[in-house]
Amino acid sequence: MDDKSLQLIKKAEETHNLNKEELVILLKDNSINEELFSAADRVRKKYVGDDVHLRGIIEFSNTCKRNCLYCGLRAANKNVERYRLMPDEIIELAKKAVGYGYKSIVMQSGEDDYYTVDMLASIISNLKKMDIAVTLSLGEKTFEEYKAYKEAGADRYLIRIETTDEKLYEELDPAMSHENRKRCIRDLKSLGYQIGTGNLVGLPNQTIESLADDILFFKEIDADMIGLGPFIPNEDTPLKDAKGREFTMSLKVMALTRLLLPDINIPATTAMETLNKNGRIIALQSGANVVMPNITEGDYRKLYALYPGKICINDTPGHCFNCISGKIRSIGRTVSTSKGHSLKSLRK
Repeated sequence: MDDKSLQLIKKAEETHNLNKEELVILLKDNSINEELFSAADRVRKKYVGDDVHLRGIIEFSNTCKRNCLYCGLRAANKNVERYRLMPDEIIELAKKAVGYGYKSIVMQSGEDDYYTVDMLASIISNLKKMDIAVTLSLGEKTFEEYKAYKEAGADRYLIRIETTDEKLYEELDPAMSHENRKRCIRDLKSLGYQIGTGNLVGLPNQTIESLADDILFFKEIDADMIGLGPFIPNEDTPLKDAKGREFTMSLKVMALTRLLLPDINIPATTAMETLNKNGRIIALQSGANVVMPNITEGDYRKLYALYPGKICINDTPGHCFNCISGKIRSIGRTVSTSKGHSLKSLRK
């Protein structure tokens, strides 16, 4: 075990600062993983406590105009049965979720122009009447669109940078601009959203150095939430033969993100559990404090096929709520009864 690496973990835990070179050392050194995860868990406990915030995800459309090479929802994938939920269906799912005990809902979809600004604003305002926090994950929009959703009551917006390596981003996301992605984040921040971003770990041609850049980017933009997870190749995409599936490296990036941004919200992502049957619990013990169960119902759960092997697609939303709540309690943590706003936003 390298003394220098252990000193860097101590420095990160105490100062919440590391430079790129120091991050690279820790990302490359697998002899200190347990020490790294334990430090992230201590920082999580100190800054955000033992509460785990549950956010119910409604995957309301799997139609997408984009063609990202890694994503099963890409427009060119003809093997996906497309669907869209109507506004009243989305509102009904949210009502049921509130009945189960959710205080926070995430509306997530592909980039689907079917839903107009007025339609989405109406859904958001109806959800806000239920006294819940509303997060949107709808991709790249204009400043005016983001402004309309904020005025309708949206609290948070999740838009992953995916990778800070501009060349890699534009190779994997054809006809998309890395600069525009960053513009979206700036616009959302200026409008007062709680900002969620994140990356995919294990993309083809991704380097350890670029993962270090990703973590520094999260700190630079002062994010409220970071959702990251392993890239899992989908057989219906051009990257079907890529390796991916980097569970341990995803945990390391997550743990380092917690050390550098001690008071943010970090989900234990579903993709983690796809690779390891205890993946979300392991993540919760390595710096995470949020879980985002799927509250979409029926066949739609199967059809939102970002990657293969997605967990819980045959479960009901009620079962998911009880199952994850039990897992959280089994490790001595508590299911939060608050809306789970970021501590940064509460201090503003």
